Amino acid sequence: MSAEMVAPAWMHAPITAEQYASWSEEQCAGIEIVDGMVVVSPSASKRHNRLARILANALDVASGADWNADTDFDVRLQDVPLSNRRPDVVVYRADTIDVTPTRPEHILLVVEVVSPGSETTDRIVKVDQYAKAGIPFYWRVEQTPADVPLVYTYVLDPATTAYRDGDVFTGTVKAVAPFTVEIDLASI
Repeated sequence: MSAEMVAPAWMHAPITAEQYASWSEEQCAGIEIVDGMVVVSPSASKRHNRLARILANALDVASGADWNADTDFDVRLQDVPLSNRRPDVVVYRADTIDVTPTRPEHILLVVEVVSPGSETTDRIVKVDQYAKAGIPFYWRVEQTPADVPLVYTYVLDPATTAYRDGDVFTGTVKAVAPFTVEIDLASI
């Protein structure tokens, strides 16, 4: 005898910002909302999480008192249809620490660490969404077979709402924009 699987209602119908706001933190963990639909993300590897934490810590120190860098929270790209992304690292205005939801106008930089299964989303889809939302800087971190991360940086062109290629770093990030920072990723 087999039991029939019944998928939860949220898998079949778009949800609104009001519905999402009523969910617990546990319900929101590990998901993103794209065009009103829930997208479940697999758990990240320890290497992925370590990279994100090292980047967030270094960016937090380098960004100064006006900015904070953190991990694992929603960024509300649009209300209708609801689109929330959960970047691996977000540099946001310090004076918005208690403002919910975090919106693109609060953000200076988002960082995505590419993992197996997120390649297309991080390399193509999110780049376009973050640019169209007006987030000034985007960094994509590629994990390589040699275990030395590659960091691709992008700068928003406001006239086209698309990112221009910036610098590419291997092992050690030595960025001057959006602020000066040096981050050694070679020892991950």
